[in-house]
Amino acid sequence: MRFVFRDAGVPLCAVALVVGLSAGVLGLAHADAARQVVRFDTTVHPALWPKVRWPLARDAALEQRVQTLLSKMSLRDKVGQVIQADIGSVTPDDVRKYRLGSILAGGNSKPSGARLAGPAKWLALSDAYYRASMDTSHGGVAIPVLFGVDAVHGDNDVLGSTIFPQNSAMGATRDPELVREIGTATAQEARAAGINWTFAPTITVPRDDRWGRTYEGYSESPKVVASYAGAAVEGLQGKPGTPQFLDSSHVIATAKHFLGDGSTKDGKDQGDAEISEKTLRDVANAGYPPAITAGVQTVMASFSSWNGVKMTGNKALLTDVLKDRMDFQGFVVGDWNGHGQIPGCSNVDCPQAINAGLDMYMAPDSWRGLYEHTLAEVKSGVIPMARLDDAVARILRVKFRLGLFDQGAPSAQPLGGKFNLIGSAAHRALARRAVRESLVLLKNEHHLLPLDPKQHILVAGDGANSIPKQSGGWTLTWQGTGTTNADFPHGESIWSGIDAQVKAAGGSAELSVDGKYTHKPDVAIVVYGENPYAEFQGDVPTLAFAPGDPTDLDLIRRLRAQGIPVVSVFLSGRPLWVNPEINASNAFVAAWLPGSEGAGVADVLLRNASGKVQYDFHGKLAYSWPRTAVQTPLNVGQKDYHPQFAFGYGLTYEDNGDLGKLSEVSGLPANVAAPGVYLQRGKPAGGLALTLSGASGSPVDVTAMPAATPDGSLKVAAEDYQRQEDARRLAWSGTGAATFALHAIKPLNLDRQTNGDVQLVATIKIDALAPGRVTLGMDCGRTCGASVPVDAALAALPKGQWLRVGMSLKCFHDAGANMARIDVPFRLETAARDTISITHVALGTNADHVLHCPKS
Repeated sequence: MRFVFRDAGVPLCAVALVVGLSAGVLGLAHADAARQVVRFDTTVHPALWPKVRWPLARDAALEQRVQTLLSKMSLRDKVGQVIQADIGSVTPDDVRKYRLGSILAGGNSKPSGARLAGPAKWLALSDAYYRASMDTSHGGVAIPVLFGVDAVHGDNDVLGSTIFPQNSAMGATRDPELVREIGTATAQEARAAGINWTFAPTITVPRDDRWGRTYEGYSESPKVVASYAGAAVEGLQGKPGTPQFLDSSHVIATAKHFLGDGSTKDGKDQGDAEISEKTLRDVANAGYPPAITAGVQTVMASFSSWNGVKMTGNKALLTDVLKDRMDFQGFVVGDWNGHGQIPGCSNVDCPQAINAGLDMYMAPDSWRGLYEHTLAEVKSGVIPMARLDDAVARILRVKFRLGLFDQGAPSAQPLGGKFNLIGSAAHRALARRAVRESLVLLKNEHHLLPLDPKQHILVAGDGANSIPKQSGGWTLTWQGTGTTNADFPHGESIWSGIDAQVKAAGGSAELSVDGKYTHKPDVAIVVYGENPYAEFQGDVPTLAFAPGDPTDLDLIRRLRAQGIPVVSVFLSGRPLWVNPEINASNAFVAAWLPGSEGAGVADVLLRNASGKVQYDFHGKLAYSWPRTAVQTPLNVGQKDYHPQFAFGYGLTYEDNGDLGKLSEVSGLPANVAAPGVYLQRGKPAGGLALTLSGASGSPVDVTAMPAATPDGSLKVAAEDYQRQEDARRLAWSGTGAATFALHAIKPLNLDRQTNGDVQLVATIKIDALAPGRVTLGMDCGRTCGASVPVDAALAALPKGQWLRVGMSLKCFHDAGANMARIDVPFRLETAARDTISITHVALGTNADHVLHCPKS
């Protein structure tokens, strides 16, 4: 599920652009050539798909209850049941009026519109929606509402919840029973906060690690994913045939995303899986038979396409395969306005989806218009009444199985309000165990690990003391950004875990993000890696880690040059090309995204006070590790399989952990930056140029420092930020309007980012700001663009400090920019006598200070 807004009816493709990459690099030499030249048809042969047995016997009493209730429902009641709305766009009064069947909270939706919310607020909101669904004072039938959230690695929407490792980490444990236990714990914490449905587990099989949702998948191996799917479902729902199945301690699970989301070409989120029916069946579908056998109650249809056909409108797969051949007897829910991407549909009108087999529309902000259109289309016969009745009956069966009609309000249920379960000691211990089991040791030169805790240990890197970074996306917010350690009252950073154990053993530990220390350490642990992201924001064009930004590598090399052994703890949602970092480190640990229990890392890296090993490394790679930055797709079993570290690799302390020097030939051209980066260390990224414009005359291309406009209205000089001359100091004279701008050689399509929660983020320092208009802008051609006034917002910011300042792309769209053709992604202009320094400009969601759109 996602939390973004998009234009009705417009298929929006991800833009992960590094301008200047050759076609050969973007094509990726190691990609399967067959995928590039063969177009498979879209014919489905259901008889060739697995025949699955639904685990629940026909229940005559249940069917009688469903049919009795159906006979009492009006057409409006029925249409309401098949529509789900987001809490940011629907009130309890709306539920009462429209008899909606479900509500959800998207990644950035919180009770009362708050930034974050604790369990009491969630429970109160759930009660309010429940009471509205049961209120028949204005007509209708009382049918309890389902409340769904993306509790994908713990109940990760609720403050204080236990945050378990992301799925890519769990795949390395090879421990389905552990996943089952995590599901049970997650269900308990969700129920305590009033939630009865989670959009989990994700049982995708990621086949191209450039995909921004790779960390949501357990493995590239369909066998590994299949081994987890049933266990994850049974953990959340309970085991069919037992008294615990869908009892008050469990929640409805969702197998997602059906089908092929992990197989899209070039790893594009919401892209097209250009694969054969056999590959779709044997690889992408691997987790669904065990999930159905485990009694999963809902399946979420994917945004993605299969050979050009949108899954949400694919009747052959949703109905003929999933429901008929594989005997799925729960209901199919859509993804965030995914129905609107079907050709001929819009977010507010899509009979094609329900006719194809969708049972519940996820219409977060479009529900009202969709309700009216669906109602009219049933009346006109465009949607057959039999299809609507089947969809409603499927939804009602799930609600009856969950006991919603008998349990009362969420706060009156057995776990409702038992907030001691949320972040409990038992659940944190389980998460800490999961962290220990998921760590994979890639290098251990001369058996450096495990470390003696009685030493003086330096802990460095920007991930060392950051619970948000070690948790990743879908953590309190959609992208996992905008939070601090203080937002994890029960959590512990990796630094905190190390510090506590070192001090308890009689040693000493020192935290220093940049690696500077008060006295020389015996060893350094450097924690670094990917910053949080979710969905398309995580799509990348190659597997290079932090291309063009060697901050972490420089830190490791600097420490090594001082004779300090270095242990790298690498945080990532996927394998990345980090050969230079591995070469520079004495030991290298793939820690994935471990979640809130950072002490689990310390448990494995450190000996105990008596010098004995506490826990050995357990994890084995569930994803193949690339030999170059362009070696993708890379999956075990493919032709010419030759990874840097193979699927199943993982050292223990007894193993020889020495490695020869790895190749540092990335396969990339020079001057490559991460996607969406426009200015890096004061220099334009590849494919962009830096220009200055004065009050008169043509723009001046800046190729060296210092530089100035011909009229002297704007001067630019090099400045030191984190390293020598890695920033630019902009000094306006105040004698006329002048502009600092970044020009793209090829126009950028930022439509999709605009429809999401994406900002233009600049790292700046305001040294002097005089009265006068300052605008931040984007251009889309000579006569197209947007200028947004920011002088008042900048004046309110601290002076003389480096700040990450962001503005929503929607501001530029609303001000008139064509976001599909941006040729100037950053333009700063003023006629005032201002002095502002700048080092970095990029798309992101991690601004410390958000400049709000001016009111119209």
